[in-house]
Parts: sequence; structure tokens; C-alpha cells
Amino acid sequence: MKKTLTILGFLAVFPAGVALADDDCFVPMADWQPRDAVARLAEENGWTVRRIKIDDGCYEIDGRDAEGRRIEVTVHPATLEVIEFEYEDDEDDRRERDREGGDDD
Repeated sequence: MKKTLTILGFLAVFPAGVALADDDCFVPMADWQPRDAVARLAEENGWTVRRIKIDDGCYEIDGRDAEGRRIEVTVHPATLEVIEFEYEDDEDDRRERDREGGDDD
């Protein structure tokens, strides 16, 4: 009983959203911007798009930035706000080239 009250007290202090991942997008499909708009966003930023996919309800752009570095960008589907921007490391680049049959070394 004491444990239950402690848990309930904890939940009362912290909003439920804190426990959930912040990088998920919960937007009805009717409110989404079209995929073409995501491609335009990438072009405006100088990114080369390899793939646009949907992950956790968000758009995700896999590609390269203007300097040629691999990037992964998470975009809000309704506002096209960049939620997360990651540079992929060289190890990922080498693995991708190996899969594609490239020989850099």
C-alpha cells in the first residue's frame, strides 16, 4: 500500500509527458505537409536527400549536408520544424560504402 501511494505521488508531481519520448510526432495525417514540402526544405538547406521516410510519426530525412557529411534530420510533419539534426559518423559511412561495393582504402 505504501509503495502504491509513493508511485501515485510521483506521478502526480511529474506530468505524464515527461515519461514519454520527446522525439515522437503525434499529428493526424490530415494535418501533414506533403513529402514534396519536406524535399523543398532539404533543398533550401543545401541537403542532398537519399531517402525521406516516416519514423515515430515524424518525417526523417537521410542524406548529406552541403559539405557532404551524412545527416539524419527529424522533421515535424505539420510545421516542418527541424526537431533533431544528427551527423552520422565516419564508421557508418565506411559500412555503407562497403555494402554498396565501394573501395576507398
